[in-house]
This record gives sequence, structure tokens and C-alpha cells, in this order.
Amino acid sequence: MEWIQTYTGKKFHPGDPKVGDFDIRDVAHGLALLCRFNGHCKMFYSVAEHSVRVSRACPPEAALAGLLHDLGEAYLGDLPRPIKRHFPEFDVFEDRLLEVAAEQFGVPWPLPDAVWTADDLLLATEFRDLMEEPPAPLRVDCDPLPEIIRPQSWDDAEVAFLQRFEELTR
Repeated sequence: MEWIQTYTGKKFHPGDPKVGDFDIRDVAHGLALLCRFNGHCKMFYSVAEHSVRVSRACPPEAALAGLLHDLGEAYLGDLPRPIKRHFPEFDVFEDRLLEVAAEQFGVPWPLPDAVWTADDLLLATEFRDLMEEPPAPLRVDCDPLPEIIRPQSWDDAEVAFLQRFEELTR
């Protein structure tokens, strides 16, 4: 099989995505049900909520790119960074999905550096609020946000993701 069925019932070819193939409802739903850190956090915290938070931490011109920066995970799942570096073909697949999605949704490719800065800011905050004390220093060169993350339910995260998308694309 060369395709996956999406939440909205579409046939999606992750190895050969085309502009127009991405449905934001599929992205929101898939990311809302996907837990950050492969589930190794104190409580369920969705990639959709993470993406909304990254979007809000970005400057306005990069906010949509921030919201969509983990879009590939809705279709491919996620590999933790220490594993991903051993599978360069996974990065090729993921980058191709993101590149086509960027074209469809009108965000710059490659994604702006501001997105990765905001992603690191959220990572520092998520580690502080959602993880046990790390056994080694975290390699993120920023301080966490002052507010404490209290995770939403997956369905609230899905709605928040769709609302943020609507807000940024009106």
C-alpha cells in the first residue's frame, strides 16, 4: 500500500504529496492525538497544542509557519531527535511533506529560523513543566517561558489548532 487513509477519509500518499493533498482538519486531528516526547511526559500533551504555542511564540510573519512546523508528524508520526539522526531518509520524507505543505499554505520554505527559535523556547518550557528532572543538562540555549503549561485535552487542542489556523489565514 502506498497511501494512508486520513481522518477525513482521504487517500494520502506520504511518499508523493501534492499541493492540495493536505486538509487542515486531518493535520489538526492527527497532531491532537499525537503525544509529545513519544508519550514520555508526566501527562498527555499533544503536538497540536505544542504547535499552537510555537506559533504564538513566533513573530507575526512566522506564526503560520510555526503552527505548521510539525505538520509531517500528522502523516508520518514522530521519531525522537536522537533516533531521527540515524534515519536520514526519514528526514527526506518529512522535509518533502513540509515543503509541499509550505507551498500549499503559503509559508516560506525552508521554514524561518524564528520557528526553530520558538520551538526551542517551547522545548525548554515543556521540559520544565511536563518532564521529570533530566538526567543530563538540556541542550537548549534559552530560558523557559514564564507561564506554566497546563495541557489541554486532545479535543480542545484540536479546536485550538483549527482556530489558530483560521486566525492566521483569514
